Amino acid sequence: MTTPVFIEVPFELSLTAARTDALFASALQRSDEPNSEQVRKAIGVVVKRVGFRGVVALVAQEFGDHPEAAVDRMRWARSVVGWTYTASSR
Repeated sequence: MTTPVFIEVPFELSLTAARTDALFASALQRSDEPNSEQVRKAIGVVVKRVGFRGVVALVAQEFGDHPEAAVDRMRWARSVVGWTYTASSR
């Protein structure tokens, strides 16, 4: 019998991906039409409340429970994080 070989693959979450996941897991909604300050605050609140691992768990749960809605929300979150942090770096 052959023993299975497990290869550990390093995984590094980018800051943009972490922010996107946190916004996804936040209470902020597309209909709120948030500005950059509201986006940053929402991300900070959810990370402070559950931590980055908790954020990842919330994202996974939402994709498991409501995959169609989760895809649209993730697209929105990616877009908003993109313009929020690109605009703030100018």
